[in-house]
Amino acid sequence: MLDQVFVLLKHWLLGYSPAAIQPAVSILLTIVPILLVFPVLFALTTVLERKGLGRIQNRYGPNRVGFFGILQPLADALKSLTKEDIVPASADRAVHFLAPLVLLAVAFLPYAVLPIGRNMIAANLDAGVLFFFAIGAISELSVFMAGWSSRNKYSLLGAMRAVAQMISYEVPLLLSSIAVIMATGSLSTVEIVEKQAGFSGIFPHWYVLTPWGFAGFILFMISATAETNRSPFDLPEGESEIIAGYYIEYSGFKFALFFLGEYLGMFAISGLGITLFLGGWGAPLPFLTWIPSWIWFFAKLLGLIIGFIWVRGTLPRLRMDQLMSFAWKFMLPMALVIVVAAGAWRFLPLGLTRWLVSVAFIAVAYVLLARGVETRNKTAKRIYRFAE
Repeated sequence: MLDQVFVLLKHWLLGYSPAAIQPAVSILLTIVPILLVFPVLFALTTVLERKGLGRIQNRYGPNRVGFFGILQPLADALKSLTKEDIVPASADRAVHFLAPLVLLAVAFLPYAVLPIGRNMIAANLDAGVLFFFAIGAISELSVFMAGWSSRNKYSLLGAMRAVAQMISYEVPLLLSSIAVIMATGSLSTVEIVEKQAGFSGIFPHWYVLTPWGFAGFILFMISATAETNRSPFDLPEGESEIIAGYYIEYSGFKFALFFLGEYLGMFAISGLGITLFLGGWGAPLPFLTWIPSWIWFFAKLLGLIIGFIWVRGTLPRLRMDQLMSFAWKFMLPMALVIVVAAGAWRFLPLGLTRWLVSVAFIAVAYVLLARGVETRNKTAKRIYRFAE
């Protein structure tokens, strides 16, 4: 009953609506919770992140506004609303205005195909994963719109960096997802979650518990970190070189929309990672299935958010050449190997054989690629020393 409380509530409200407007009411009851829940989660995450980074870096986080700083997001929102909106005189005002709106719209749309709980999905599309990536690709357009329309060299440089980075890391992101699609035989996010339902003893059928699934999940999350411009891949807004990147000429509420869009994108891509590799809304142990499915989804989402915060507080920013080299010379070949390992896992007979074959594929590829990266780094250092 508690697991389906929101589904039952929706049906109850529809039952009291006139038949003529029931389709419109159904759409509203599906969209409004998404528009409310995830922005609230964004506000809570900003407090959690700033307090977490404060603890990691041995300093105080926000602690003045409200109880232990819990109202800090409200203070930030009020400050953004009251700050002056400054647009450069030479900027393209129409494109400058539309860029954050496009990013925000694109950030909300992928939630339509994420199963947040059992029978809790806005649009159960047969090609849900394809829809997710197709919509996500539009964010590159909004980033370039912001950089180009500002008529600022630093802004344009940040936009070009961001577009190059997002295109580069989309490739391993897609390939690691293709491995799951091959194993499932479907592009539907609902079917992918259902395929991971059930248990073998006390172990769930999550893809992350397979050799190729574990390696694919690691690549997926690294690519997701780069796609959302999170540290250590936050080069498009590098303060030391380009001040603030593609949104340097944005202030007030427009800047807040960019900030909101980036966090919503992080939540969405984390939700897809949960759907593809972590069993979606499924419980991790058989005796915990009584807990509502939507609680498990948000618990896993919280775990991934904490991981993003931890990485941001501990790893330094990469150089641009390191970022691109890592994407094309390590991530891409490794993702291709994972696709092959997933195919071997799919067609080899059950038992120890497919475990050994999958592990062998991934281990050999990792050793060879890591050694190649190390050799290239040593060569680059020798060239730099010779040039000096």
